[in-house]
Amino acid sequence: MSNYTSNEADVVIVGAGHNALVCAAYLAEAGLRVTVLEGREIIGGNTVTEEMTLPGWQHDSCSSAHVVIQSNPLLLNDELALKKTYGLEYLVTDPAVVFPVEGGDALIFHPDVEATAREFERFSHHDAASLRHLIAEWEAGLKVSHAYFQAGLEVPNDEWAAPYEALRVRSAWDVVNELFEHPLIRRAVIWMSFATIQPPQRSGTGALPAAIMAGRLKFGWCTPVGGSGALPGALRAHLEDHAGTVVTGALVQRFIVESGRCVGVETSDGHTYRAQQAVVTSSHLHALPSALDQPSAMIDRASAQWRPGLSVFAVHFALRHDVTYKSATGPVTSVAGGLGTPEGLLRQVDAALEGRVDLDSPWLLMVNSTVVDPGRAPGATFKFLTIAPMLVDGHPWRDEDGASYAHQLLNFARRFVTGLNDENILMMRVETPTSLAQHNVANIGGSCHGGEFVGDDGPVIPGWTEYRTDIPGLYLTGSTSHPGGSVSGRPGRNTARVVLDDLKIDVSSFMRRP
Repeated sequence: MSNYTSNEADVVIVGAGHNALVCAAYLAEAGLRVTVLEGREIIGGNTVTEEMTLPGWQHDSCSSAHVVIQSNPLLLNDELALKKTYGLEYLVTDPAVVFPVEGGDALIFHPDVEATAREFERFSHHDAASLRHLIAEWEAGLKVSHAYFQAGLEVPNDEWAAPYEALRVRSAWDVVNELFEHPLIRRAVIWMSFATIQPPQRSGTGALPAAIMAGRLKFGWCTPVGGSGALPGALRAHLEDHAGTVVTGALVQRFIVESGRCVGVETSDGHTYRAQQAVVTSSHLHALPSALDQPSAMIDRASAQWRPGLSVFAVHFALRHDVTYKSATGPVTSVAGGLGTPEGLLRQVDAALEGRVDLDSPWLLMVNSTVVDPGRAPGATFKFLTIAPMLVDGHPWRDEDGASYAHQLLNFARRFVTGLNDENILMMRVETPTSLAQHNVANIGGSCHGGEFVGDDGPVIPGWTEYRTDIPGLYLTGSTSHPGGSVSGRPGRNTARVVLDDLKIDVSSFMRRP
């Protein structure tokens, strides 16, 4: 636990996931006294690095790639000097991701548009041209509209506003199938479009193919040196360098409301922390109503509209050495590999939402971080990530259920990956939706991406769009806030901007729009 001298601050932040820490760091940069309260003994939420298998093997327990956050001005402009001053370092990986196929070949994405287009040309000249056109339009103006949308701001009414909105409201499935013809290329682009765990056939996902591919084609499988926990580590260093405080083992149980205004919180050990200006919470929106001193119509509505969406399933491996993929030019090592067909993904999504398991060509992400960051382990770290039903056959996942699922995935991957033989596997740890929820109380239903919100007549959205609540002084951030899960830092930065606007603090010297 960090030392602290006072239980009073300008702003109290509940939770120390990466978004809460982003928010805290911006508020501290503006000169506010900030206290962050985290219920666990480790900071970072789902952006952490832990010994999950053997001593010395440092695994990213949830997030691994930090691609989306690279376009956030936080890192794009290094607004808080996390890279310049606080040691945050990222590796652009080449390959970005490998898609192995039967027969010993692979489609390889590189952090370079032209190199990837030439790879596409091995399979389809039409699709190579479509890729060039898609990324050119994205870079020309669609990405600016997307940045405003991600920031929760009104998209500028320029020549790109209407094309962006027309793209965004479509489904990723329709966009990919319209642009690309070759089955392997469609498979790879749809696979990448699912990176934020939103069903590709859902309306509102139409910008994801361009947004996610543009990131991969610029940053590869952007890997933080030392593990995912390097990001919250740098944010904490910044915060404490600006007179902020992080208190771990401080589980907030109650939000104190006096005369209609939120003025502080109370932790499970009976400590009270008061806030002079604001309380910002990254508490899960579904669980928040029970902790409030007074009812909130807005928060009650958000809680009622929330659902877990798709739960995730992970397997962490301690290996003797890194795996390889077969390709036309010989064995390839890569931080990331992808398996599964589009049709298999749709069946898997439908089954998961119905409480069933479907492993006929499932969407499977494979991460081998030690390929570029060997200091994480004496051997190699490797991970499977996929989706699964929240409950299996109507009951919580048991150890034997998880082991069975993991071995089915292992047998599937072994057809395409060299190095997943028993002799190379020192240990494996399975994380089911049930154990993920136990690992972190924010992972309700095994949903590590914050779940989703379903309105009566509106579209399904991954994050609640309001940062202010109807209780003065109380603000929302975290993975259940717009634009939702993934390592984007957007909910944290967005909430910080709203708080600072309300406090009439000029942020132009360190925070730009969007």
